[in-house]
Amino acid sequence: MLLSQRNERVAWFQVGVFALIRNFFLSFSKVLTFFSWILRKKCREIQQYRTVRYDIAPLSPHSKLRLSRVRRKTLVLDLDETLIHSQHDGLVQMGGQTKQPADFIVHVRIDRHNVRFFVRKRPHVDFFLDVVSQWYDLVVFTASLQIYGEAVAQRLDNGRQILKRGFYRQDCQVDNGSYIKNLAAVSPDLGSVFILDYSPGAYRTFPENAIPIVSWFSDSSDTALLALLPVLDSLRFVTDVRSVLSRNLHRS
Repeated sequence: MLLSQRNERVAWFQVGVFALIRNFFLSFSKVLTFFSWILRKKCREIQQYRTVRYDIAPLSPHSKLRLSRVRRKTLVLDLDETLIHSQHDGLVQMGGQTKQPADFIVHVRIDRHNVRFFVRKRPHVDFFLDVVSQWYDLVVFTASLQIYGEAVAQRLDNGRQILKRGFYRQDCQVDNGSYIKNLAAVSPDLGSVFILDYSPGAYRTFPENAIPIVSWFSDSSDTALLALLPVLDSLRFVTDVRSVLSRNLHRS
């Protein structure tokens, strides 16, 4: 009887020890996962806010001559999911708010209602605008309401006077409920105007005047705008942008 009780106590002791060990490793695993998440988050933040450079070397005499022989071109820029991502009050209240804070908030009045939009800027968008504004006339073209598009463009411009022209929902052509951006309304010279937009449907009547870009929502490590700078740097020298951009139509 005593031996049986002793064996039972030993068995319970072993079970308790194993339970403690298991709980320890489970807790350690959770702590390790948490710190791993913190480390990844910090790495993304460092990557987003690190110093970015795209050196603009002085043009050679030959390049200056070549550039002087072509017309200064117009780069049309989409807003939502191309340069920024925004959410309005309703989405935020429904739990759609992203973990990252807004870069700025715009207040607009739509249908007699005051609406706030929480806007996040695509990584490197300020640097991108600074650089390309030296090469092109910049125009905003969004399928959003003008009151919203103007407010966002004003904040992106930030007093630099580089986003002077804008086209909005009323300037789009409507086809089966989708909005098509008429680039001919921006410039009658289609050889000197092109659009940067994530949506092929927006420029489907002008496929040879478009540079596609992947849509953006929250990825702080995104570098899509930076990757386009070498192409945009070269494109200003061509006589007709369609001679280059039409090649995108033949990619698989």
